[in-house]
Amino acid sequence: MEPIEKGPFQPSYESLKQYEYPEWFRDAKFGIWAHWSAQCVPEQGDWYARSMYEEGSADYNYHVKTYGHPSQFGFKDICNLWKAENWDPEKLIKLYKRAGAKYFVALANHHCNFDCWNSKYQPWNSVNIGPHKDIVGTWAKVARKNGLRFGVTVHCARSWDWYDVSHGSDSEGPMKGVPYDGNLTRADGKGKWWEGYDPADLYCPAGAARTPEAFEAYKVKWFNRTKDLVDKYHPDLLYFDDWMLPLDDAGLNIAAHYYNANTKWHRGKLEAVLNTKGLPPELRGTMVWDIERDTSSTLEPYPWQTDTCIGEWHYHRGIEYTQADSIIPMLVDIVSNNGNLLLNIPVRGDGTIDDQEVKILEDLAKWMDVNGEGIFGTRPWKVSKEGGSIRFTTKGEVLYAFLLSWPMEGKVVIRSLAKQPGTEGRIAGVKLLGHKGGLKYAQDENGLMVNLPAQKPCDYAYALKIAVKGLSELEPVKPDITVRVESDGSADLKAEQAELHGGGIQVESRGGTWKAINLTAVRVKRSE
Repeated sequence: MEPIEKGPFQPSYESLKQYEYPEWFRDAKFGIWAHWSAQCVPEQGDWYARSMYEEGSADYNYHVKTYGHPSQFGFKDICNLWKAENWDPEKLIKLYKRAGAKYFVALANHHCNFDCWNSKYQPWNSVNIGPHKDIVGTWAKVARKNGLRFGVTVHCARSWDWYDVSHGSDSEGPMKGVPYDGNLTRADGKGKWWEGYDPADLYCPAGAARTPEAFEAYKVKWFNRTKDLVDKYHPDLLYFDDWMLPLDDAGLNIAAHYYNANTKWHRGKLEAVLNTKGLPPELRGTMVWDIERDTSSTLEPYPWQTDTCIGEWHYHRGIEYTQADSIIPMLVDIVSNNGNLLLNIPVRGDGTIDDQEVKILEDLAKWMDVNGEGIFGTRPWKVSKEGGSIRFTTKGEVLYAFLLSWPMEGKVVIRSLAKQPGTEGRIAGVKLLGHKGGLKYAQDENGLMVNLPAQKPCDYAYALKIAVKGLSELEPVKPDITVRVESDGSADLKAEQAELHGGGIQVESRGGTWKAINLTAVRVKRSE
């Protein structure tokens, strides 16, 4: 294992508690991720490199029909098919930036164990095989040229077990018992396109070679590969697709190395963001807690991140995408709770995105043009929301109140801003972002009532910009949520009396989608 950079951070969770969250990440709020690798070539979605070896699965059947049996044409051969021939990173990064992204994140490797950079320790990489391009290095250069922070994601800590299916064989049929190509050796490659490469470097060892000593060597190799990635590209963000830090001491050593090295790059200022999942509350000050495909429903004390996707992580041809009308309310909710959204836009094997994806990004860009000032560079208020339909952010002495739905009656009452003793005259003005005219408003003991214009300024969510003198000292008023129950046991809940927990309702499955809800009103009946 290579030595780590010297500095204040040591490879222990106790030492990592010195971490301080960089302001760039707190300001950024929104990033875009290209979850792009050779697994996008078949355009069949997530985990293709594993499921193509699962006999009888949809991907196995597709693979046999399209490419041949996995004993003869395996994932190593898919890697060789990946050419990225139409990739225009400059065009894509400019589109992502226009859509509001303040940071861009590239997939460095997935569980398929193929490195997307000029990897010193993994021969199976995108410079040697497939595109013959330094994918990560090119993304980094173009993202930074366009003023975006740059991050990388590392998923290969799980490859040892994830890839074990490649060492199997069919249990029935004409190819019964014929070993898949995960059992091949370096010697088997003589005279073939992959001559000189050892399949065990990609698929991990097979059979009797899967010893405790081999696993320890795998952990050391993981550390060296990840350190090589960090040292070559100086990422602003490093993401692990793992619960806690991966692979025991190897993960802790990388964390300490990354923090110390990043501090050195920035002349004594720590600018690093390290993402991982499953962090217990007592460790959320050591790195940035990431929540996959979900959000936090409460205002978090530390900055955090949701990572999610408009479809499947890897490109899946013909899938129905989540649209801007769900992405934007989710973003607003996340930001109000002190979080960031990292949104994956799947890329096809040739390096392009499809027309539907372009439209989603353009829809985001239109909304950001109107409302971005209430998102970027903001901080949470003392409360993040009021009921199900209002979310708050702040910037100096401005309170932004985002309406997640347009009130049918043409006015909104913000009960958190009800007049309190000694707070008279605090409201210095109210505007609606994207609306040129002024708004009529009045404040009394019931709240701040704002009359909205007849015309919506945008789609999806609407930001009131409220100038509040001494906002930092103002305590929000807790809304009265008393609900009258009718004789039949039913009750009408207005938006300000209802609250949606969990950040939204989602359905996730292979080929599934998630959908956030904009709650305006709901009628419920008390259970007997």
